[in-house]
Amino acid sequence: MPAQFVVPQFIDVEDKIIGPITTRQFIIGVIAAALVFVSYKLSDLTLFIIQTLFIVGIYALIGFVKINGRPFYYFTISVLQLLLRPGLRVWMKKDQPIKVKAKDKSKKDEAEEQFVPQKKKPFQHSLSQVSLLVDTGGKYRPEEILEKQKSAKKKKPA
Repeated sequence: MPAQFVVPQFIDVEDKIIGPITTRQFIIGVIAAALVFVSYKLSDLTLFIIQTLFIVGIYALIGFVKINGRPFYYFTISVLQLLLRPGLRVWMKKDQPIKVKAKDKSKKDEAEEQFVPQKKKPFQHSLSQVSLLVDTGGKYRPEEILEKQKSAKKKKPA
């Protein structure tokens, strides 16, 4: 009998250390408390209250808010990546001229334009033949291949 293994479940659930607070939330809370302490030591009362409200708001946002089941900081990373990447991607179907510089030093001022060759689109019957060849594991041979093999055997007398 094959060995049986226990498959872990709920691997995405974080460990809770103090009541409902997870390890990640606790560490973020410690950092927020340290910032509040520094704010208390360096600011007057009005500025301290404003900074404390701001720090607690950021802590609550990062520590507890989830968007689409993921922590908020993943959301902010995704937004930053979206803003930094190009937004429009265009597929160029038509052939575009490519400027190729001549390798010859005498012709270095001249640039030749070459066009990208257009590839032939496969016909439906050739696609179905390839599909049949793959499905049969190579046992199916299209008629063209069989005719070429027969004509090659006729040309070579034994």
